[in-house]
Amino acid sequence: MSDIAARVGVSQALVSLVFRNQPGASSDTRRRVFQAAEELGYRPDTAAQLLRRTRSRQLGVLFTMRQPHDVGIVEALYPAAREHGYTLVLNAMVDTRDERQAMDELLGLRCEAIITIGTTFERHHLATEVGGPSIVEINPLTRAAGTDVVRTAERNGMRQAVDHLVAQGHRAIAHIDGGAMPGAEERRRGYRAAMRHHGLADHIRVHPGDYTEESGARVARDLLARPELPTAVIAGNDRCAHGLLGTFLRAGVSVPDDVSIVGYDDSQLARLSFIDLTSVRQDAAEAAEVAVRAAAERLDGGRTADRDIVLDPTLVVRGSTGPARTRSMPDGDLLR
Repeated sequence: MSDIAARVGVSQALVSLVFRNQPGASSDTRRRVFQAAEELGYRPDTAAQLLRRTRSRQLGVLFTMRQPHDVGIVEALYPAAREHGYTLVLNAMVDTRDERQAMDELLGLRCEAIITIGTTFERHHLATEVGGPSIVEINPLTRAAGTDVVRTAERNGMRQAVDHLVAQGHRAIAHIDGGAMPGAEERRRGYRAAMRHHGLADHIRVHPGDYTEESGARVARDLLARPELPTAVIAGNDRCAHGLLGTFLRAGVSVPDDVSIVGYDDSQLARLSFIDLTSVRQDAAEAAEVAVRAAAERLDGGRTADRDIVLDPTLVVRGSTGPARTRSMPDGDLLR
């Protein structure tokens, strides 16, 4: 910085103000400082800056790379963190590392809070330790004491999906379960409740699955081997719906003419023009914003009480759903 100050003809303290984006320098001075830094090849030593600070103002992010919706949240966390004056440190969960190891790595980088996305941990060991970090869980499998939770009103999302299909004349509506994945149990309960609300308890069909394309393909093959297909299927998530859709199409089943399909998450996958999937939308940007805000409330505002933040989903209707086909029942009656 002394070299830059000498080239521009200002004090080193003023150069420091410019790099820290603090007031005290004119726009022309800022321009000349950055120009000189570029010419001299100067790059701030972020590690050294962190050592000098009392606070790091870093948020650790623990996530998996398996679900498109989770990746969307990670992308949205960057502008949300910047808005609140924080930077992010990412740490991906893989099979070769356990929870404690992943947490320790983030703490070693002086993260003041940790945001987890779609993890399947039963509990965060550091959440209740004295002096432990603030933890915000987005769409967790289970809630740990001492953490803030950001989650989707899953039952509401499934109710919207069932309502939409019933309005299209569907009665034989099946659901592919998400197994032990985050949100799956509430989605399953929401499906059952919505079917009973419409007087369709006798048509409830839950097929075991998970949040992968293969689970959707497996259920599709099972359904194809039966005498009669359902007129609609609500998949556990968009990836599962993708596997279901592809297998049906290869078997000559028309979507939505023969079977309507609904996904969940409204990920980038659902919005692809050649998939055009009706899906329950979870707003990744909103989840990221409220998660960062929750962390900032603890770190900057001193809040100590846990928060349970529930976000409302929205059904996005596309080309994978349509009116129910008319099919013949064994007794000769017609049923939609």
